[in-house]
Amino acid sequence: MVALQRLIIPSKWADRISDGWLNIAVLFLILLPLVIGTGLVIKSLPLLEKVPLGAMLSSSDWSPQQGHFGFFAFIMGSVWVTLLSFVLSAPVCLLSAIYLTEYSPAWLTQAMYFVIDVLAGIPSVVYGVWGVLVVVPLLADYVAPALGLTTTGYCLLSGGIVLAIMAVPYMLNMLMEVLRSVPIELKEASLSLGATYWETIKWIVLRKGLTGIIAALSLGVSKALGETIAVLMVVGNISKVPSSVFDGAYPLPALIANNYGDMMSVPLYDSALMFAALILFVIILLFNSITNIFLYRIKEV
Repeated sequence: MVALQRLIIPSKWADRISDGWLNIAVLFLILLPLVIGTGLVIKSLPLLEKVPLGAMLSSSDWSPQQGHFGFFAFIMGSVWVTLLSFVLSAPVCLLSAIYLTEYSPAWLTQAMYFVIDVLAGIPSVVYGVWGVLVVVPLLADYVAPALGLTTTGYCLLSGGIVLAIMAVPYMLNMLMEVLRSVPIELKEASLSLGATYWETIKWIVLRKGLTGIIAALSLGVSKALGETIAVLMVVGNISKVPSSVFDGAYPLPALIANNYGDMMSVPLYDSALMFAALILFVIILLFNSITNIFLYRIKEV
């Protein structure tokens, strides 16, 4: 017993060790994006030294065997498929969150939390297979012909629909938590002054939760922007700038995932794919930085 007591670390040393490990963990998380970005820049340098940055970002000429590395079509593919997923998912998630937190019975809200957990746990490849089996034939055989168009179904719209469904659990869960966090006293005060229930939601609940709503929507966009497997299975993987939602595209994550195994036989191909990852990293970094600046200005107001 005495020997065991001697092994017990004094409380002040235990506190110092705990503080040290906590600081190391936080420092690791802070430095992680910097380490990732630095690694991508280093791996991209061979390509950046050979080809001007402006030429790569503005050209759509992609022919690695001939040394042509134009990323514009891939950037536009990523931007369009992300915008489509956001347009399709954001209104549905916001309206659903309002209904589930303000109108629906408790049992339905609890059931929806279970559904959200199930959707969030489904692997992305399953969403991709579902897109190939359901979304692609639906667009090719029914939607496009009804509009007088022809498409194989492997197009931007298929990618946007699949990504929108994948983003729903993350956006909806966060939106519900944001709306539930609005103090009930504010709603009661609004109702006591004669406002209707919808006016209270519009002018009190949504305004009070505006910063959280923007953060939730930006989380959904970030999720869609970096998704790989599901989108490459349904978007067509065609290296050209799409002119309509029924055209095929080739987003940056799909480019990296599809070609990484072939990079060793072509000069600069390794560096080109690392540069594609760097572009994706910079886009997400800029998007989140702009969102945080916007949220900071809203809080200041």
